[in-house]
Amino acid sequence: MIEVRPSQQMRDLGVVQQGAAILAEPVRPFDLPAERDEAERIVDELFAAMERIGQAHPFAKGMGLAAPQIGIGRAAAIVQPPGDAAAIILLNPKITTRSDKMDEQYEGCLSFFDVRGLVPRPLKITVETTTLTGETVTTVFERGLARLIHHEIDHLDGFLYTAHMRTGVEPIPLEEYRQTGRAWVYDGA
Repeated sequence: MIEVRPSQQMRDLGVVQQGAAILAEPVRPFDLPAERDEAERIVDELFAAMERIGQAHPFAKGMGLAAPQIGIGRAAAIVQPPGDAAAIILLNPKITTRSDKMDEQYEGCLSFFDVRGLVPRPLKITVETTTLTGETVTTVFERGLARLIHHEIDHLDGFLYTAHMRTGVEPIPLEEYRQTGRAWVYDGA
């Protein structure tokens, strides 16, 4: 039996991999409600991709996916919180405030799923998003959900989690991460 590396599995499921230019570029925001049909189409594509990915890999602590990860340079992402909570749709998200309190947890990314990295993030963030009807909504996210949301917004801004890692700290191979006992994975984050 041939073992398929996790990042190859994600590539096979249609996830753009690290090194692709689209992952390093800020996305284009939607003009809502004028681009409502386009936003809905992209959100549908994100949900379809998350369904495929979720069937191939369990995400006990939540999962997110940003449009650039499926090759679309638009400001859309979806976060599926852990448990049975409804998915959070992020259109044109912007972090407006961050708490000074931080914690550092391991994150993973569907775009380079063979490693995990220790990433410091604020424990609380305030995020503005746009609804399909063009209204601005402000939401506060805390702890693990703040981490998931922040990770996906980073993708829309053209950053991977490695940009936030402390100097001198490098991602570790998945096999080594599993031995840490500190399971926290998103977006495959």
